[in-house]
Amino acid sequence: MKILFLHPNFPAQFRHLASVLGQDPQNKLFYATNRREGQIAGVNKVIYEKSRTARPETHHYVRPLENAVLEAQAVYRVAQNLKDQGFYPDLVYGHSGWGPTLFMKDIFPKATLICYFEWFYKAYGSDASFDPSDPITADDEARIRIKNAPILLDLATCDRGLSPTNWQRAQFPQEFHSKIKVHHDGIDTSYFQPLPDAKLFLPRINLDLSKAQEIVTYVARGMEPYRGFPQLIETISILQQKRPQCHFVIVGKNRVAYGKNLPNGKTYKEAMLEKFPLDLNRVHFTDLLPYSEYLQVLQASSVHIYLTRPFVLSWSMLEALSTGCLIVASDTAPVTEVIEDGVNGLLVDFFSPEQISDRVIEALDNPEKMAEIRTKARETILERYDLAKLLPQHLQWVKDSILNNN
Repeated sequence: MKILFLHPNFPAQFRHLASVLGQDPQNKLFYATNRREGQIAGVNKVIYEKSRTARPETHHYVRPLENAVLEAQAVYRVAQNLKDQGFYPDLVYGHSGWGPTLFMKDIFPKATLICYFEWFYKAYGSDASFDPSDPITADDEARIRIKNAPILLDLATCDRGLSPTNWQRAQFPQEFHSKIKVHHDGIDTSYFQPLPDAKLFLPRINLDLSKAQEIVTYVARGMEPYRGFPQLIETISILQQKRPQCHFVIVGKNRVAYGKNLPNGKTYKEAMLEKFPLDLNRVHFTDLLPYSEYLQVLQASSVHIYLTRPFVLSWSMLEALSTGCLIVASDTAPVTEVIEDGVNGLLVDFFSPEQISDRVIEALDNPEKMAEIRTKARETILERYDLAKLLPQHLQWVKDSILNNN
């Protein structure tokens, strides 16, 4: 097979698929991306760069579309170079939304085009209207509608689409559902597995919690409202009064990955620590971690907190379940597709630090009862999200997509 992967990041959602395809010397694979770091054996990486970004004078509704078009142009130029060298893919497989897939049916009209559809934006019914303290305005409604423009173009032109969860697929217009298959990327359960009596010791960042009896963990790309960071800090302020021996490990960057920055220029970490002064001897901000250290955090976790608006489900929640973490998670739609309260995790009101802290204490005080929930957590991933099962299915679907389009 000849395949062109497209994603601004690398290897992103295509890590496992590209890796297994790269092992077959009969396959010829290219991966066009913005990211220079990283390699996969058997995969030829090509870098594309936008000629510029959207101009400041462009209407703010349209800037995301202008950026998507500029991204698409950059990818088109890379694709043209590959075509000039005699490469014509059987399949182009790219992430929709940022723009890389927009012109692929123009330059490679006979190639099968699969788009990875992660999210469709809505003013109401999901993430944008979730927080009652941040109501939707008419300006928001219009801006959010236009943000879907490159995604709608992909929906119209792709041969097939894929979405990782039922919840995420449900966000897309009903008339396109027949094009979108639900199939998760898969969790490497042989890597993300429990380690009984694991201790947390990360000498690289001078973190030694090997003697700690209670470790509450939290993982997110950023520290922001979308993933419940403000509620987390308030929860910690409550727990520090009630659990004087408890340590808290927060993995993530001090940034906003989704949603809005604070208007005053402060980060949410700065703002929340001003509002809720914590004993920072027991709160450990690690930044992002390499996989080996991140795994140690999950394996040593007494309780893992996962909070999210009704938005894209984080891989980290599934990885934590696979590791046998006792998860206290928000009772929101992406979570409840996976977690049943009291069965494989504990559910809480996203907006209630009091309830979150109560359930963390419940978990800490009842380790024997929680052992069964931890076991069920891992079983959920083994049954429904195990990479060993899902990757062969994904590979077969890719092959079928090429055959059915010829």
